[in-house]
Amino acid sequence: MKIGILQTGHAPDDLIRDSGDYDQMFCDLLAGQGFEFETFSVLDGIFPADAEAADGWIITGSRHGVYEPHDWIPPLEELIRQIHARKQPLAGICFGHQIIAQALGGKVAKFDGGWAVGPVTYQQDGKPLTLNAWHQDQVIERPAEARVLAGNDFCENGILAYGDHIWTLQPHPEFSNEFTGGLIEKRGRGVVPDPLLDQASRQLDTPVDSPAIATFLADFMKKERT
Repeated sequence: MKIGILQTGHAPDDLIRDSGDYDQMFCDLLAGQGFEFETFSVLDGIFPADAEAADGWIITGSRHGVYEPHDWIPPLEELIRQIHARKQPLAGICFGHQIIAQALGGKVAKFDGGWAVGPVTYQQDGKPLTLNAWHQDQVIERPAEARVLAGNDFCENGILAYGDHIWTLQPHPEFSNEFTGGLIEKRGRGVVPDPLLDQASRQLDTPVDSPAIATFLADFMKKERT
């Protein structure tokens, strides 16, 4: 099965050597599942010919906002709608979660409550799910067809689903605690309030549920659909 990775951002240069860029993180997260991957760096204007270029799709995170006037955002939204119409499996992470919601009629904005950084726990079916988060933007109005699968008091729309073929997640299962610590120092200082970054740094020994999400995501991509 071929997975197309729609890359919408780049990791900081100082961290890429050890962690790889955002597309590589998803290749590592889903390693051993039998997938073939191809990256399309859409933020650099590199798009697939159409939705048929892959069997399933992943949209990465980004430092950009989905509401910003970048030339590559409208064609990405159109591609999302094509994938949706074909009912191909599509997963969106952080920016990907938000751009899918926006493309399908929802609204994204900077959250009045501020930032979520580091290990954050969401409730999914009454059970805790802990993953690294890095965002101020949120889906504040869901598309009509979106279903909420997980959230918390800070982020109501933590995981959304559309039909049985689109699954989107606000936090980052591909971010290790080590990478998140690097983000705090390389990208967070001067942007996110220092007390929040310091609190997140103290929590970076918290176990995260990335392996469980990796298993779920692989099964989601491979699921037989009518």
